[in-house]
Amino acid sequence: MPVRILEDWFAGCGGCEVAIADMGETLLQLLPQVEFVFIPVLADAKFHGQLGEKTEIDYPPCDVALISGCVRTKENIECAKQIRQRAKIVVALGSCAAYGGIPALANLSTNAQIYDVYYGQENNNQNSQVPLLTTEELLDRAYALDEIIKVDLLLPGCAPAPANIAKALLTLVKGEAYQPAEKSVCDSCPLERKTKWGMQAKRSLENAKFVPGDYDKTRCLAEQGFLCLGPVTRGGCAERLDGGKEIPGCIQAFMGCRGCYGPVHKYSNPMAGMLGALATVDGNIADIPDKKALFNRFMGAHGRLNPEGETK
Repeated sequence: MPVRILEDWFAGCGGCEVAIADMGETLLQLLPQVEFVFIPVLADAKFHGQLGEKTEIDYPPCDVALISGCVRTKENIECAKQIRQRAKIVVALGSCAAYGGIPALANLSTNAQIYDVYYGQENNNQNSQVPLLTTEELLDRAYALDEIIKVDLLLPGCAPAPANIAKALLTLVKGEAYQPAEKSVCDSCPLERKTKWGMQAKRSLENAKFVPGDYDKTRCLAEQGFLCLGPVTRGGCAERLDGGKEIPGCIQAFMGCRGCYGPVHKYSNPMAGMLGALATVDGNIADIPDKKALFNRFMGAHGRLNPEGETK
């Protein structure tokens, strides 16, 4: 009997679903072993019945549920709780589901402030009102999935590398447990390190010095003066199914890591970790603006980001 897989997206962009499709031939190899019972982004499926004949959300039972996007509305909560009831294994797919992702940057503001900016300051219609009758009302903040329901596996990334998703699904289909390695981006970065920075921070619009195609002869970007969150970011973006050399995605383009895979360990503090890492390369911490949001860019849930003056 094929393994039944359900996938749904909450407050997110759909990039995780594109990553599923980007599994390519591996997805074709997987399809005979699984049945996608619900995956609205890639196949026509509706949770109020295919013809809209049902009045309540109704998900089919499944063995593995993949949920992308953070929890931002009451409907998201209702969906998450029903999926948890009907799934044997729940996977938080992508950094939005795992840690809040980019949408959780909104946790730096109250909903009233967000509405005021979007429908007031940024709207040319001076009489505009918040269209609460036609849009889902926001929760007080953006939540990670495991703040609402029990999650069995975190598969972070913005989006996760197709190889991450493929390895997880291939393992789960066999009935085995899967756990991504808890290593940093620096652990798989091939750039040369000399341990000292000693120069003023540079804007990312500037080009780093690099040897095309030869990463081993290119100096660490942080030591060149570019902000790189590699020391405090979970690795995985470089994972490959063919077993080839792993080179982190941003590093492939000679850009500093942006932190999209979240913290190396779930409860680690990236801001404190980065301040320590910058100190080891003589980085000028004062040159870096908006540190709180920058170092928690993809992980604003779990109380990491709150409106100014609020603590939780």
